[in-house]
Amino acid sequence: MVKPFVPQLVYFEPKALDFPLGKELKDKFEKMNIEMRETTSHNQVRNLPGDNDFQKYRNAKSTLVVGVRKTLKFDTSKPSAEYAIPFATGCMGHCHYCYLQTTMGSKPYIRTYVNTEEIFDQAQLYMNERAPEITRFEASCTSDIVGVDHLTHTLKHAIEFFGKSEHGLLRFVTKFAHVDHLLDADHNGRTRFRFSINDDYVIKFFEPGTSRLPERFEAAVKVAEAGYPLGFIIAPIYLHEGWQQGYGEMLEKLEDALPDFAKKDLTFELIQHRFTQPAKRVIQKNYPMSKLELDESKRKWKWGRYGIGKYVYQNEQQEDIKDTIGGSINRLFPNAKIEYFT
Repeated sequence: MVKPFVPQLVYFEPKALDFPLGKELKDKFEKMNIEMRETTSHNQVRNLPGDNDFQKYRNAKSTLVVGVRKTLKFDTSKPSAEYAIPFATGCMGHCHYCYLQTTMGSKPYIRTYVNTEEIFDQAQLYMNERAPEITRFEASCTSDIVGVDHLTHTLKHAIEFFGKSEHGLLRFVTKFAHVDHLLDADHNGRTRFRFSINDDYVIKFFEPGTSRLPERFEAAVKVAEAGYPLGFIIAPIYLHEGWQQGYGEMLEKLEDALPDFAKKDLTFELIQHRFTQPAKRVIQKNYPMSKLELDESKRKWKWGRYGIGKYVYQNEQQEDIKDTIGGSINRLFPNAKIEYFT
C-alpha cells in the first residue's frame, strides 16, 4: 500500500506566509520535523540533493514548494471542463507516460498555492460571466490534487465552495486512495470524484508510486457511499500483448467492486496513450529502463494544442479500443455515460 505523501523538503515563498494556509502549513511541517527553507520564488529552487540527474529528479518529486498563484487567468480544459482551476502543480507519482514530464520540464517538484480565496473569487467571476449556464472546473490538470490534499485540505475547501455555488461544478481525478478526509465535505452533489484506472500490466510497469487498483476501487466505494457523483478515467489506454483481456478483466473487477447504487450515475472518459517528441526525450532520461513503447513508426501523427504534434494510435487501433473497451462498459454498466474518447 502506498503511504500518503510526506515531503522530504519544503520551500516557502516569502508571501506564502501572508496567507492563513501558508502559516498553517509552516506550523504543520515544523511539528512533523520536516526540513524547511525559504526561496524568493519557485523558479529559484535549485541545488536539490543528488549526485546525478536521476537522483535529483527523484528528490525533486519529494519536494514541496508552498507559494502564491500569481496568474489568476484560468486555462481552458476541454473536453473535461470549461476551465482548469489551479490549486497545485506537479505530482508525487512516477507514471512513466505522464504529460507532466514535459510540462513541468526541469522543475518536477510539487507546488501548492495558498491564496485559495483569490482563486475562488476568480472562479466566481467565470461563473458569473457564463450564468445561467453551468461552468465546470477541472482541478487536476497539472497535478494529482488528492495526492497532496491530506496535507493542505485545499481541495476539501474547494468542494465545499462549489457545493454552495449556483452555477459551478467541480471535477478532479486521482490515482491515490487517500480520500478519507474528503468524505464528510459538504459537496451537495456538485463535485464529480473520478479515479484514473488501468489494467494490471500498465499499473505494474508504468505507475510506480501510486495506489494499486484494488485500493482505488475501495476508495471509489467510500466516495460513492459519501454521495459523490462518481467517474472513472481509463487512461492511458495502452496496447500491449493481451490488452483486450487485461482491460476486460479490469472492468469486470470494477463492476464486482461497486455497489449497485453507485452504478446509476457513472461516467467514463477514455484516453488513448500518446506522446510527443519532447516527452519521449524526457521519459527516456528519467526512466531509462522503462518498457514503455515509444516507436513513432507504429503511430499516427496528430496536431495537438498550441501546435505541438503528438503520436497516437492508428485509426484501426483506435476503433478497436472503442469497440473493445466501450463495448465492455456498455455491457457491464448499461446506465453509465462514456463522455468522450480521445
